[in-house]
Amino acid sequence: MMSNNNNPTLRKTRTFLLKKSDSMQLPTVQPMEVVPKRSASLRFPTSPQLVLGEEMLHFSHPQHPLSHVNLPDLFTCAGCKEDGAGKRFTCQQCDYQLHDFCALAPPALKSHPFHCQHQLIFYSKPVKGGIAQSKCDVCNKPIKGYAFRCGACSFQMHPCCAMLSSEISLLYVHPHTLRLLPASTTLSSGSDPSFVCGECRRKRSGTRVYHCTVCDYHLHAVCAKNMINGLHENGIKNLEKPSMLGTAARLASQVVIEFIGGLMEGLGEGVAEVFVQNVTRSGRGNGRGR
Repeated sequence: MMSNNNNPTLRKTRTFLLKKSDSMQLPTVQPMEVVPKRSASLRFPTSPQLVLGEEMLHFSHPQHPLSHVNLPDLFTCAGCKEDGAGKRFTCQQCDYQLHDFCALAPPALKSHPFHCQHQLIFYSKPVKGGIAQSKCDVCNKPIKGYAFRCGACSFQMHPCCAMLSSEISLLYVHPHTLRLLPASTTLSSGSDPSFVCGECRRKRSGTRVYHCTVCDYHLHAVCAKNMINGLHENGIKNLEKPSMLGTAARLASQVVIEFIGGLMEGLGEGVAEVFVQNVTRSGRGNGRGR
């Protein structure tokens, strides 16, 4: 029998196909522990065990394999559209890159500590409709790509936020265990939090907040994300851009102030002109009387 010479030659690197499957389910997420000077383990419990140098075929980029690498530079994930650094899956033939947790996201999450009452389904595209973008119920940032969404209610969160838990230990940030405050105490509209985040040194409303079980330390969930996506480990900070709405409001305020200032200046000039005219007329009248 003649051998088939058309069969492709097997590569030494392990390659596996990752595609959506209903059988993949994530058990309850355990509290995450971060060892000083090392990043957290960025993988779901049911994901294949990976080492640097492995390749995968991802459903979002089937034309090329993605290599698992660790680079210190900043990148934007093609899945969730958020920033990251460090470990990622990247295409060696184009600029396609994914966070670890986005590339390995399972199709569903059951009993997640942030939303244990309903199952969360993985979606590769954001919700359409309306001018305002839908926001994550954990970090309060817009959802522009990959997300876990509840089919029974409106709850949704980023894959990075799904890597957090109700209790976390970030030893190189704070020596004590941090526990998530109830959503009712941090997400109420119009609330002005009285505490300052120990990481960004700011007050922020809308985002979920962790508090220390021993002292008065607080940490925004949106800041805790930077411990997961590699930004903190690689020394990348201050990436937040000023909101377009806030910029528009500041510009509108400046225009109004300048308009009012010009109006007052014009009124002042008009009053001064009338005053001069009255003085001139008064002087002429007095001269005639003499």
